[in-house]
Amino acid sequence: MLSYELIHPDLLRALAAAGHGSRILLADANYPHSTGAHPAAARVHLNLRPGLVTVEQVLEVLLDAVPLESAAVMVPGGVPGDVVAADEAIPVHAVYRAALGDGVAWETMDRFAFYAAARGDDVALVVATGEQRVYANLLLTIGVRQAEGVI
Repeated sequence: MLSYELIHPDLLRALAAAGHGSRILLADANYPHSTGAHPAAARVHLNLRPGLVTVEQVLEVLLDAVPLESAAVMVPGGVPGDVVAADEAIPVHAVYRAALGDGVAWETMDRFAFYAAARGDDVALVVATGEQRVYANLLLTIGVRQAEGVI
């Protein structure tokens, strides 16, 4: 038995196979999980019911499991009539930024740019969640694990 916060076998397997520069898509319940990511990406379905499991809950566990260098979120835009909103206009983004801290680069993308990035061949893992908040998708890039004692 693992004495570690992350114990989901499929998540552990996918993370172990990923490396520096690989991306993880934490997708909300409205995201097209089967068509909105690279076909070779591992898919883990944690969307038990609406609101369970949330992207925030998955992020909390991942932060302890892998180093992250950057994060990207989807914002309105890319569709005629859409207005690109300020980051602060989407409350869940502030939650993610607080959890990630200052050491993780932050990027916003309009809907179609986000979909294109999520379909990239560097996406190693898609986690389908039951997240109900709007624009709650989060695309994470795995960083480098620092050797102990190295400054």
